[in-house]
Amino acid sequence: MITAEQAQAQLDAWLAASLAVARNQSYEIEGRKLTRADAAEIRRQINFWEGKLAAARNGGRRMRIGYGVAE
Repeated sequence: MITAEQAQAQLDAWLAASLAVARNQSYEIEGRKLTRADAAEIRRQINFWEGKLAAARNGGRRMRIGYGVAE
């Protein structure tokens, strides 16, 4: 089972990748070089690790997190 600490570390790494790509840079994580073209993969990984973190913090139950845009 993945611990909350492990999930948080992975989530932090993917959030850093997202920030770097948003600044129009490439980013390397676990030997893979990611560029702006990989933004969709970065988003999928962020969603995945958010779910793992939520599950670890909630005794293994996965919570669905939704985001909206305020107008």
